[in-house]
Amino acid sequence: MTDTPEAPPGLDPVRLREHLDAVRPGLVAGPLRARLFQGGRSNLTYLVEDGQHAWVLRRPPLGHVLATAHDMAREYRVLGALHPTRVPVPEPLLLVEDDTVLGAPFYLMEYVPGTAHREAAALAALGEQRVHALGIHLVDTLIELHGVDPDAVGLAGFGRPEGFLERQLRRWGKQLDASRSREVAGIDELHERLAKSLPASPAPALVHGDYRLDNVLVGEDDRIRAVLDWEMSTVGDPLTDLGLLVMYTELARRFDGILPGAALAPGFPTTAELVARYTKGSGRDVSGLGWYVGFASFKLAVVLEGIHLRHSQGRTVGPGFDRIGELVPAFVQFGLDAIKEQ
Repeated sequence: MTDTPEAPPGLDPVRLREHLDAVRPGLVAGPLRARLFQGGRSNLTYLVEDGQHAWVLRRPPLGHVLATAHDMAREYRVLGALHPTRVPVPEPLLLVEDDTVLGAPFYLMEYVPGTAHREAAALAALGEQRVHALGIHLVDTLIELHGVDPDAVGLAGFGRPEGFLERQLRRWGKQLDASRSREVAGIDELHERLAKSLPASPAPALVHGDYRLDNVLVGEDDRIRAVLDWEMSTVGDPLTDLGLLVMYTELARRFDGILPGAALAPGFPTTAELVARYTKGSGRDVSGLGWYVGFASFKLAVVLEGIHLRHSQGRTVGPGFDRIGELVPAFVQFGLDAIKEQ
C-alpha cells in the first residue's frame, strides 16, 4: 500500500469512493487504497482500505465476455443466504451491477482476517494436534454447508439438481474438446468410464464447487472464519465437493510442489479419516466415492490441459507452467485408478 490512492488493474479507488459516498454515505472515512490479491480461480479480488476500515471487493477478470461465467450477483446471493447460517462466510455489503463505476459489475463484502493455508511448512508450524483438528474442522464445515436447505435460505432455483452429474460431465467433455492439442493417454477412456458409470445422486445440497483448505480462511484459534470463492457454487450433488477434497488431498501427497501442499503437514488427517468424518456427520452413503474422485481428476486434467495449450501458444505464463503438460497423464491415471478401486 502507498499513502496516496493507487489504481490497481480493474479498480479505480477514486471512482469507487465517489460511488460509495453516493449510495452508502458515511461508510468510507477517508481516501481509498486498494491492492489486488494474488491467486484465486478467475474473478479478481481486492483489499480496499480507508485507513480505519477494510473491505474486500470482487469483480470479473479484465476483458471478460461471458457474464454468466463471472456472475457477481450469483456470488453475492449465496453469501447473503449463508451469512445467517452456521456456515462461515464474509458478510456481503453491497452489490453494484452497473458497470459504469468500475467497468464491470462488482460486490463489496466484509474483510475477514485469517490465513489461507497453501504450504505444508506454514501449516506444520501449528503442530500435529492443531493441524489434525483443523483438517477435521474443514470436513465439519463442509457437512454444515451440505446440511443447509437451499429453499429455506432463499436459494430456490439456484441450481438444477435433476441431471446434474450428466450435465457436468457433458460440459467438461466439451471443455476437453476445446483444449485438445495432442493425444493424452487415458483421458478419453476416463471420460467414457465416467459416462458409463454415472451414480445415482443423493438428495441435492448447496455445492461449493472448489472446496479445499486453501479456499478457507483460518483464524488464530485454528477455526475456519470464512469459506471463500463461491463462483462455482450451485445446488447439485454434494459428493462432488467431497470427491474434489479427497482428490486434492491425495494429489498433494503424490505431486508435492505442484498443487497446494498443506495436506502434507504432519498431523493432517488421512483420506480415510476425512471420508469417515464426512460419512458420520452427513449420514450420506459414500460407497461410490471413487466415481466422484475420478470425476474431480478429470476436471483437473482438463483445466491443466487447457493451461498447457495456452502456454504452448505463448498465451499464458507462470511458474511451473512449462511442466503442466507432463503432469496431465498422471492425473488422468489417478482418476482411472479411483474408478477402478470403487
